[in-house]
Amino acid sequence: MIQIFDGAMGTMLQKAGLQPGQCPEQWNVDCPEIITKIHQQYIEHGATIIETNTFGANRIKLEHYGLSTKVAELNTAAVLAAKAAAKTNAKIAGSVGPTGKFITPLGDLSFDEAYTVFFEQITALDLAGVDYILIETIIDIQEIRAALLAAKAATKKPVICQLSFGDDGRTVTGTDPETAAIVLEAMGANVIGANCSLGPAQLLPIIKALASACSCPISVQPNAGMPELIGGETVFPMSPAELGEWVPKLIEAGASYIGGCCGTTPQHIQAIRTAAQTCSLAPREKPPQALALTSRSKTVYIAASRPTVIIGERINPTGRKQLAADIKAGQFLSVKKEAIEQVRAGAKVLDVNMGVPGIDQAAAMQQAIQELSMLVDVPLAIDTSDALALEAGLKAYPGRALINSVSAEPERLEQFLPLAKKYGAAILCLPISPEGVPATAVERVAVIQKIVDTALAAGLRHQDFLLDALVMTVAADQHAAEQTLATLRLYRKQFGYPATMGLSNISYGLPNRQLMNSTFCAMSLASGLDAPILNPYDKSMQDTLAAAGALLGYDQNGRQYSLNYAAALPNASQTTAPRINPDDIIALTRQAVVDGEKEGVVPLIKKALEQGYSPTDITEEALTAAMNEVGKAFGSGRCFLPQVLLSAETMRAAFMTIKEMLPSQVMKSRGTVIIATVKGDIHDLGKNIVGALLENNGFTVIDLGKDVSDAAIVEAAIKHKADIVGLCALMTTTMPQIDIAIQALKIATADIKTIVGGAVLTADYATQAGADAYARDGVAAVNLAKELMKA
Repeated sequence: MIQIFDGAMGTMLQKAGLQPGQCPEQWNVDCPEIITKIHQQYIEHGATIIETNTFGANRIKLEHYGLSTKVAELNTAAVLAAKAAAKTNAKIAGSVGPTGKFITPLGDLSFDEAYTVFFEQITALDLAGVDYILIETIIDIQEIRAALLAAKAATKKPVICQLSFGDDGRTVTGTDPETAAIVLEAMGANVIGANCSLGPAQLLPIIKALASACSCPISVQPNAGMPELIGGETVFPMSPAELGEWVPKLIEAGASYIGGCCGTTPQHIQAIRTAAQTCSLAPREKPPQALALTSRSKTVYIAASRPTVIIGERINPTGRKQLAADIKAGQFLSVKKEAIEQVRAGAKVLDVNMGVPGIDQAAAMQQAIQELSMLVDVPLAIDTSDALALEAGLKAYPGRALINSVSAEPERLEQFLPLAKKYGAAILCLPISPEGVPATAVERVAVIQKIVDTALAAGLRHQDFLLDALVMTVAADQHAAEQTLATLRLYRKQFGYPATMGLSNISYGLPNRQLMNSTFCAMSLASGLDAPILNPYDKSMQDTLAAAGALLGYDQNGRQYSLNYAAALPNASQTTAPRINPDDIIALTRQAVVDGEKEGVVPLIKKALEQGYSPTDITEEALTAAMNEVGKAFGSGRCFLPQVLLSAETMRAAFMTIKEMLPSQVMKSRGTVIIATVKGDIHDLGKNIVGALLENNGFTVIDLGKDVSDAAIVEAAIKHKADIVGLCALMTTTMPQIDIAIQALKIATADIKTIVGGAVLTADYATQAGADAYARDGVAAVNLAKELMKA
């Protein structure tokens, strides 16, 4: 059966008299009969699921109204108002919106605090009697992970997880639908979908992508088109009939829960219901039968039917004194350099081990995972035998990680499997039992069978396993290689799960290890190895993998092999990035900013100044050039917000170093920018991103905060002699305040330029409102500000 959600609540409340600046959730207590009446209208027009008026009823959002202690009261009242309308005619979904803050390291909200905030609200909704928990309009995968974990802990009821995507098909922090579906399904979401920001046309491909990547039911709640400013009013142009025409297409794409978001009315819901009644649920193709690992922005599949995946092994302090010393000292520069270089050398997954004796491994793992998840876009494997370190890493990781490893030892099974289930991680199964290391392939298969059976009983799925064939040194056992290869073949035959192993153990104690390793690699690939754990800098291993890719049919007609090894082209073992002259301090500084090396850029700046480069030269030739490169990469979808923010922080560290070394040389500001979220709107996440990027790019930023009146904006603009005013609004109900503020600024002074942005704004709307520029994201805002300052 196709379920029909209701439509917009905010605009309905506004029509009923809600004024800008008023707390919508307070009406659950002050005038519940109005809330009930709105619910009734939606039910009468066909909604089978109504959403409580609790989108902002978490303690962080309520704090703005001085209501943070009334979370339970406001959520309970909302459910009672919904129940009064629903009776037996509709189910109730408890609406849970975002906190409005980014989780560390993108923002200052800790994962545990976010979890606590969501747990408090969801517990109240559950106790009051909702039928579903609806987590919606979330723009960051890490925040929805915290909310989903809280929901799973607070209630047994179905949890619907909906993210908001931009017109580039990704969330603000860079997550694509495929990755989101894989992460959320693995963590136990019951329904996965998208809402807000876009109309049905733009959401259609996103729904298709969600449906193709998971088995969960799919939900969609589009806006009624993209907003326009007509006659001084914000209008969503799509009529109920036009929205209804998209319903068959959305159902065919995989949606089975459909409703409306901004701009939709009971009439829109009626059109959706009428159209849906003519449709049947569309058959869904099975998602890829492969092990899927993800970062925040990328999915990597491991399976026999797919090309070999290199798991980089270099972030491991075992036997590496300098790396161990850096980790012990809390310095992660060498860890980050290893990550960047391994990815450039072809690693598709990075193994992360913080096993340094005498340190707090949980803290080290948390920091390493946070830093690396901002820096590189490949999935990470958390390599530890410490359960505390494992949970710290899993919690901090904004994706689906691989746990390295789970053996058949009782304590490992008891501690690691629940964590894998809770955080939706995959596990690397290691055939070691309390009796030790099995000598033969048959014995290893028996141990793996025990691990798999125990894991399945603990709630893991068949797509959660990567099997290690275990490599022993041939110098100590002449049958070592033979048994490992036999294990790989038995794994493929008996389980069908992908296989991995650390290759280099085979040659331990022997000369010319590269020859032995690469030969063994070729034999292993032919026997069923899918994801070798190796040193990606090893040329002979890279050569073997490139040839094997063509010979095993993963490289059509040997095309990639030909490209790599054609005489005129670089060798495959060389990194893709051109080598930088180690004496070129400006180039090194530029690359450090591109790579987001906050710690690394400081000594480079000092060295550049010592060599006689002026602050202006460093700023223009290294820092600005680097940010331009990052901006282009962001614009073309080659990097995402976390990497941009990291580069901006690195640029700021460079500026601060110049200021410390040459305090007499005041760095010239690019201009003064006033930023604010307009009156009635308490959402300031996007505004904060823009502020940080502007400041790190040399602008003087005056942040007026959120819910700011046009009078306050004008006063601040005049007081600070602003060059530019940046205005944003998230909600459709507050978009008209953009127009009001711009008009007030134009009356007060003709010299100030305006840039506007926000989730629901469009370029056309900005033009109609009289803005000088529209910024679709933070990077665009910085570039526009630079252009406006030239004008």
